[in-house]
Amino acid sequence: MIPQNFKDILSNTDNAGFYQTLALIFFMLFFVALVIYVFSRPKKYYKEEEEAPLQDDENDDDFNLKN
Repeated sequence: MIPQNFKDILSNTDNAGFYQTLALIFFMLFFVALVIYVFSRPKKYYKEEEEAPLQDDENDDDFNLKN
């Protein structure tokens, strides 16, 4: 039998439940770490990033295409 997709490969192994549990734990740890990282940043950082596209750069003259 040729496996048709990734699900077939994982479901035919002896430790399929273990691999699925391990994948879920890694996903949850990554998600929790990402949430902690986002909420640990100061609000000032996000305010500066929010306004960045609207601010004029002082070094625009270097990239000006005028000859």
